[in-house]
Amino acid sequence: MAYENISFVSSNSDPARRACTHLRKIFGTYKPDKADVVVVLGGDGTMLETLHRTMEYDVPIYGMNRGTIGFLMNEFREDGLKRRLNEAQKVELHPLQMNVTTINGNRTTAHCINEVALLRETRQAAKLKITIDGKIRMSELICDGVVVATPAGSTAYNLSAHGPIIPLGAELLALTPISAFRPRRWRGALLPSSAEVSLEIKEPKKRPVSAVADYTEIRDVRRVRIFQDNDITMTLLFDPEHNLEERILNEQFVP
Repeated sequence: MAYENISFVSSNSDPARRACTHLRKIFGTYKPDKADVVVVLGGDGTMLETLHRTMEYDVPIYGMNRGTIGFLMNEFREDGLKRRLNEAQKVELHPLQMNVTTINGNRTTAHCINEVALLRETRQAAKLKITIDGKIRMSELICDGVVVATPAGSTAYNLSAHGPIIPLGAELLALTPISAFRPRRWRGALLPSSAEVSLEIKEPKKRPVSAVADYTEIRDVRRVRIFQDNDITMTLLFDPEHNLEERILNEQFVP
């Protein structure tokens, strides 16, 4: 497919905004729902925000790093942009869906690309019951929280919590505890991407917990249900020499 109609979006940083303004002068710009491709200028945070905003449009996303980490971004270069777009490799991702019920009975749904994280809100550790596909796997986990991560998100918060890095295409999810107290030696589990994870907060008023799907936070939760939403497909574009699969592999050999 030839990418002719380009939508440019950027973070609020000066380098990203300057680059966005210059590229719009060269190539013009289209709204994301009318474009062949969206070019994101910024860092991983801007990329995640753009993916969330464009989920319903089914438009490929190509990032160029004008931020800090840039794990999901390509190298910034203005020259040969259309050639790079047309030679880029595609990576298709499915988000996780998080269904939350709060202590007050309110229900909320949110999607994430990286991970769902449950986090204690106070000085007291959280107590969680873990159910996988309707079967109780752990009746009580005492911890600071847990992370359910996708392969694309396995190198983010999940890795910082000492979770495993998952290669793209492995069709797995990582379930990783954050500072597990009991059982102390439990390091988490790898689950099939088809798994439905249910987390029930025990003593939710005494030991309140928040649930975060990327940057959507719901506080004082009672139950959280997490599963991969295969009805939504997002397409990321990467330069062949810097594809996401290679980056995830490289992370496993960083000294």
